[in-house]
Amino acid sequence: MRKTLIALMISGLTGFAAWGQDTAKDDLKKSGQDVKKAGKDTGKAAKDAGKGLKKGTKKGVNKTAKATEKGAKKVDDKTKQ
Repeated sequence: MRKTLIALMISGLTGFAAWGQDTAKDDLKKSGQDVKKAGKDTGKAAKDAGKGLKKGTKKGVNKTAKATEKGAKKVDDKTKQ
């Protein structure tokens, strides 16, 4: 009877060890997927930030060009008088 209980306990522990290894493997796989997703999200955020910067820069350049043109027109009007 005692030998049977010991055998059952050992087999039960072996089953837990095998189950624990699969869980660790799955956790490692899941963490790799999380890192990949985080990298993609970071790339998308950088791309969006770049687009915003481009739009802001273009808007600033156009406003500056318009103001320069306006100033040049004023100077031209004064020199013609």
